[in-house]
Amino acid sequence: MSKIQQSTQSRGENGTGLFPISTVSKLTGVNSITLRAWERRYGLVNPERADSGHRLYTQDDIDLINRVVGLLEKGMRIGQVKDELVSKEGQGATPLPGQGPWGDFQGRMTAAIIRFDEDSLELTYNEALSLYSVNEVTRKLLTPLLALMGERWASGLGSIAEEHFFGLYLRNKLGARFHHRHRNNTGPRLMVACLPGELHEIGLLLFALAAHERGGRVRQARCDAIVLSGSVEPSAEVLAADLGRLTGEADLPVLVGGPVSVCRCDAILAAGADPLGIDLDRAIKRLGEIIERKPGPRGI
Repeated sequence: MSKIQQSTQSRGENGTGLFPISTVSKLTGVNSITLRAWERRYGLVNPERADSGHRLYTQDDIDLINRVVGLLEKGMRIGQVKDELVSKEGQGATPLPGQGPWGDFQGRMTAAIIRFDEDSLELTYNEALSLYSVNEVTRKLLTPLLALMGERWASGLGSIAEEHFFGLYLRNKLGARFHHRHRNNTGPRLMVACLPGELHEIGLLLFALAAHERGGRVRQARCDAIVLSGSVEPSAEVLAADLGRLTGEADLPVLVGGPVSVCRCDAILAAGADPLGIDLDRAIKRLGEIIERKPGPRGI
């Protein structure tokens, strides 16, 4: 993740890194009434308030809401969710530096990246994979580490060489996983691509692998949906004109994931596409729901 990427990811639709409740509802699938109830009755999320009194949410709030939705889908009652989240936090479920095994893995990999030490990077990555599933390593180690690299560059602590080193390493790892994937899936057929001007395909590779591991098929013809990825904010023309033209001509669902889908949620919706956010699990689930709801001709 580059300095530009980090800037895009941290900026909300109002330019402050904060998102209105309407955007949060679209990204999480939780309606505004429910979000207010979770705040007042259960204390699950505590948004900031604008001078007008309107609720404003951070990306961390959005991530938390997605976790709540995941627990409810597993059958947990809403009254139990807060205790569960507190318990998991205490067990190091959230990969913060210095907390639990994920903080240790992240710290060791960060140190290896700073030293350009590929052997140590490989050793730590393989150790994580030997103990946890690929999906868990992706969610709790790789994704936070990518964000940390962006933060290091944005703050001046890191360099572009660090990002390129880790980007090349991760691209090779993900590329090998994608090349050796099994070919017998029967799920939705997806065309995946980066938005114009996007120079980083790692997020797209992570999504493609996650979709494939859940039965999806990535291909270039006769698709059920088009999925675009963006971390660098495209021009207004791309979102308003080009994306709108694609949604009109494709005649099948067009979805946008990555940081752009959060900070430009309303523009994506106005173009006729669907925002997926940056949570892989929720994005895959939402993709399936949209394909089921909006089946289109399979001729692309």
